Amino acid sequence: MAKIKSPYRELCQKAYEANMEIPARALALYTWGNVSAFDKNLGVFAIKPSGVPYEELSEQSMVVIDMEGKTVEGTLRPSSDTPTHLVLYREFAIQEGRAIGGIIHTHSTHAVAWAQACKPIPLFGTTHADHIQVPVPCTPYLSLEAVKGDYELETGKQIVDLFRAGKAPLNPAEVTMALVGGHGPFAWGETALKAVYNGVVLEEIARMATLTIMNNPKAKPLPLHIVKKHYERKHGSGAYYGQKKQV
Repeated sequence: MAKIKSPYRELCQKAYEANMEIPARALALYTWGNVSAFDKNLGVFAIKPSGVPYEELSEQSMVVIDMEGKTVEGTLRPSSDTPTHLVLYREFAIQEGRAIGGIIHTHSTHAVAWAQACKPIPLFGTTHADHIQVPVPCTPYLSLEAVKGDYELETGKQIVDLFRAGKAPLNPAEVTMALVGGHGPFAWGETALKAVYNGVVLEEIARMATLTIMNNPKAKPLPLHIVKKHYERKHGSGAYYGQKKQV
């Protein structure tokens, strides 16, 4: 009799492949990062197990979590950041209906430096503008009460609150990255691999911003008309960057 395949096998494969991009892209040392892959139809996401080195990972070691935070497949303990991923999927992908299928969190050096400074990453140039039209937002430090509670869950809520605050809320389908004050970067995308891509972009624009300030401490943000041009040529209705998709 043929062995029945798990309904989560493909999702676990996606999560595994995305997690292996973390060391490949030099985004983290040791076990300092994780990626999850989300399937909205199944109502679950697969995520890296906690504290397991990347070279020891496999498709089978991924842990599948439902929207109640319960493990539905896998024998290892999931990443300690799992509750943060859960909140972001619940709020951005399910409640707001955004096309978010993957989340990455790392401790990449330059992005962490900005998070530790509790400062948004300024939009200095066109590389940044090609991807998002605003400075990379940064949350304040978590409160004492939040840390005493469910720390990782509160981290996710802090990101959501940051995006929904003020008169001009941020759209997580367009602003695909954020910093958590004193902690580090999170990024997301339509797929787990796209989330990794956005995590790589976040680290690189953080590095560029640091070097910009070193070269000119009085550097000014890129003019808005250039920001708009660069973003819309890749993402606007008349986008012309790259090749047309085959129908």
